[in-house]
Parts: sequence; structure tokens; C-alpha cells
Amino acid sequence: MLYPLATLESEKLDAIQALEKDIGSPVVALAGVDTDTAALPEDQLKKLQELEEELGVVLVAVRPN
Repeated sequence: MLYPLATLESEKLDAIQALEKDIGSPVVALAGVDTDTAALPEDQLKKLQELEEELGVVLVAVRPN
């Protein structure tokens, strides 16, 4: 399962913003995506990690459908 940022309709965004104001803290909305990660051989994993470092992001290899 992966959890990217959720796409929100305006009423959901309004509810989250009201909660943020009430609790005094930012809230991040994530959406669950059902997927399986790929089991990479060591050399491919190293390439993925190097690109993560270069780009400053987290990369996740997933199994194709």
C-alpha cells in the first residue's frame, strides 16, 4: 500500500482546514493506493537509491499489473 497526497473536493478541504485551525497544526491528507512493491536485485536497487539521492525524492519500484 502506498499513500500519495489525496485529491480533495472543496468540502473535504474545508473540513481539513477547519480541523487544522481547531488543533493548531497542519494536517496532510493521504490516499491509499493498493499496490505491491517490486523485489529488485541489488544492482537495480542501487540504481534506484542513487537516483533518489540525486533527485532528493523517495522512489518506490512497484510490480507491473
